[in-house]
Amino acid sequence: MPSSTSSPQNSASSSPQGPGDAQPFLDPAIADALKKDDAGLVAAVVQQYDTLEVLMLGWMDEEALRRTLTSGRVTFYSRSRSEYWRKGDTSGHRQWVKGVALDCDGDALLVTVDQEGAACHTGTRTCFDGRNLPAVTADRSDAEGF
Repeated sequence: MPSSTSSPQNSASSSPQGPGDAQPFLDPAIADALKKDDAGLVAAVVQQYDTLEVLMLGWMDEEALRRTLTSGRVTFYSRSRSEYWRKGDTSGHRQWVKGVALDCDGDALLVTVDQEGAACHTGTRTCFDGRNLPAVTADRSDAEGF
């Protein structure tokens, strides 16, 4: 698994390329469209491509996004470990990229994948399984008072 302990803001210039990487840097047009947080990261929502299950949320900097776009596998930047991690390299629960979209504000990514095994590090299918919070729910007509 390629990794780097450099900060995400300067990672593209100091990180090694992995197998299948087509270019050493993220396309400048894509990089310019990203609205990163103060740490240089963008939230990446991961969704199963065929069932539309929301599997997990991870963080990407420009280098993690470049690796994801050019390798066919999802790479994240770990905020706690300050390194890159390609989903499934240690667990075998790989994520095969089916598509990547940038939201209208440029501050979030939607990565559609074919998930192999559990998406969550706890072993559940998604990071949201069994973690529902109590919430008042409504139908549209109820919300409008009709």
